[in-house]
Amino acid sequence: MPIQPSVRPEHVVDEPANSDRFINGLSESIGGPLGSHAVRRGWLPGGGRFWTPARVVLLLICAMLSFHWMQKSPCRDAAWVDMKQYKYFCYTDVLALYYAEGLNEGQVPYADHQVEYPVLTGAFMGVLGLPVHDLHQRGIVQNDGQTFYDVNAIVLGAFGIVAVAATLAVRRRRPWDAALLALAPALFVSATVNWDLFTVGLTAVAMAYWAKRKPVLAGVFLGLATAAKFYPMLIIGALLVLSIRTGKWRDFFIAVSTGAVTWLALNAPVAFFFWDAWVKFWQFNQLRGIDWGTLWYIGAHFPRGSGQYGFPFFQNLDTDPQHATLNILYLGLFLICCAGILILGLTAPKEPRLAQLAFLIVAAFLITGKVWSQQYVLWLIPLAVLARPRWGAFLAWQVAEVLYFVSFYGELMGASGRQVFPEGVFVLASLLRLVTLAVVVGFVIHDIRHPETDVVRHTYEGQDPDGGVYNDDHLNEEPLEPPPSPALARAV
Repeated sequence: MPIQPSVRPEHVVDEPANSDRFINGLSESIGGPLGSHAVRRGWLPGGGRFWTPARVVLLLICAMLSFHWMQKSPCRDAAWVDMKQYKYFCYTDVLALYYAEGLNEGQVPYADHQVEYPVLTGAFMGVLGLPVHDLHQRGIVQNDGQTFYDVNAIVLGAFGIVAVAATLAVRRRRPWDAALLALAPALFVSATVNWDLFTVGLTAVAMAYWAKRKPVLAGVFLGLATAAKFYPMLIIGALLVLSIRTGKWRDFFIAVSTGAVTWLALNAPVAFFFWDAWVKFWQFNQLRGIDWGTLWYIGAHFPRGSGQYGFPFFQNLDTDPQHATLNILYLGLFLICCAGILILGLTAPKEPRLAQLAFLIVAAFLITGKVWSQQYVLWLIPLAVLARPRWGAFLAWQVAEVLYFVSFYGELMGASGRQVFPEGVFVLASLLRLVTLAVVVGFVIHDIRHPETDVVRHTYEGQDPDGGVYNDDHLNEEPLEPPPSPALARAV
């Protein structure tokens, strides 16, 4: 079917059943993918079908977040008895910290109670928690903990939808890529374990504005995201590599300076008036030891047979209360990875895509870090979707994340006095999570070294839809000839 002259490239939409080997194989169970001559009139400009790919993806994320809320519902009443929060896999920091951070007593974060989170996350907690406490005091709300969780679930879910919408905004020709985010199994189990979706949504918006060549807005949202969690600052490293590679610095400096001003505007008042509370986040992270599921934990607890676990080198790293050696080692290893990413970015045949570098840096931060909480997977999912939207390896990694999630709750039950399985089970689940993520990292590196294998570049005539100023002057907007198999649709 010929493309009409009015059909612009953004209306040429990739269909995974035609372009992705994994989805192509699944599609055979329902008759295989649509052929190149099939009529898709409803999805073309002027068609009457309501369910465009983007709307289907947005429906999927809404459904996924609803299912997540149902999965966490056994814990909503805050009556956590007989380890219910572990047996039903429904534990959430959101509900636990409502009480631990004094929000149930009306304490203002930082002013009345030191909070172990960056300023914007603390503000998020207070803005939602203090009104709930007030309503409880006036008798309008009976179970204030449950209400606090439900309100947080709604707002965090909105930021999850924002992250998907931002992904769709920079993937108009590949809207089904965002379905990877919307249907991610790890999102189902981790969406409201903590407040990370708040930061994920802000970061996705920042990257979308960068793609649209609006560095001021990109910087503002990057500053907001970094004020909520630390990890978005790592994306600056990806921008730095591409600026060195391309020599394009103007937008980089605008975005970074705007982000720094935004971060300072939020942090400076809290640091000035409540220094001890503000600095707690930094002190807490410096003094933390080896956390569950990390590379260092695997080394300290690896099953060696005959009932013996762990290697002395790793075990000794956790004996120092200040964890000075551990901090030096993990930071040094991370910096080595960053140096490798820099060399990769400068020597690749073509400058890497922004999302590829951002994914590699954040993945290296988690793989080498001493803390790798279960919800940190939310940091990686949107970046992985943008970096390498291939279903097979992505789902294998996600299955490993869910297996880790399940084994983590078994480990928590064991730590609480009810043994579920040997320590080695959790260590092997942790190792599987690390290895599958490393495999995805390897695939991304391969795509950087061999850009002709990059499916995103193939769809965008070799360009980077996220790259903004790092691209040529503009993406090719001339009408395209139809490829042999991908379908046409309207992505709105």
